[in-house]
Amino acid sequence: MTTEIDNILSADNGNFFLIAGPCVVEGEEITLQIARHLKTVCDELGIPFLFKASYRKANRSSLHSFTGIGDEEALAVLAKVKNELSVPIVTDIHTAEEASWAAEVADVLQIPAFLCRQTDLLVAAAETGRYVNIKKGQFLSPETMRFAVGKVRESGNSRVMVTERGTSFGYQDLIVDFRGIKALKENHCPVVLDCTHSLQQPNQPAGVTGGRPDLIETIAKAGVAVGFDGLFMETHPDPAHALSDGANMLPLEEMKPLLVKLLKIRNAII
Repeated sequence: MTTEIDNILSADNGNFFLIAGPCVVEGEEITLQIARHLKTVCDELGIPFLFKASYRKANRSSLHSFTGIGDEEALAVLAKVKNELSVPIVTDIHTAEEASWAAEVADVLQIPAFLCRQTDLLVAAAETGRYVNIKKGQFLSPETMRFAVGKVRESGNSRVMVTERGTSFGYQDLIVDFRGIKALKENHCPVVLDCTHSLQQPNQPAGVTGGRPDLIETIAKAGVAVGFDGLFMETHPDPAHALSDGANMLPLEEMKPLLVKLLKIRNAII
């Protein structure tokens, strides 16, 4: 699977790649439904695809928010997606101890934005030999991501990528500064734009993060136009009833029409 991921993430593939899936594993049936749909669409359009779902959500506003169906159960579901569809798996890890056993299933270990400076977490992820996707902290400049990337590389792993997911703009909003792609590209690794988390509206009084899903298409179009190597989008058949981050997800049925538009932009600029 490593060779396949190398090909997917290569800038020579002539297309952007897509990291997509639900925020978290909600159950086997719905996870497989989403994965099958995305795989079919991406195969039809010729877009390299990695399936993403967290096996557990550790960063929640409220103690009562949904965090997952159980680590072993969720990883088993991700393993089934991987084996049935032959797609690489991306999932978050939150502690150094999680890295080795998450790597038994995941092909890409994702470092959440709030944890991107945690040295022990980055080193543990690097030592698995898996790809490490570091999400840029909302509180960091693009230029400072070179230190996070350096921690992975200096730990003996060159398989690293970085994801832009917006910068804190006041207490309850995020903004994407597209000027940052220049600094991110200077890390000489794949650079991804998170088109859904970038539109979150955190720290809401109700304890549930809000979002602007109506702007996903706008952000994605801009990302392709300025040259991001990959796009990250969380999606769900019914975002209003998703158990996590539904406020900023793309409805699953809207994925194909959006990707068709993005391909037209990509083809116009290469």
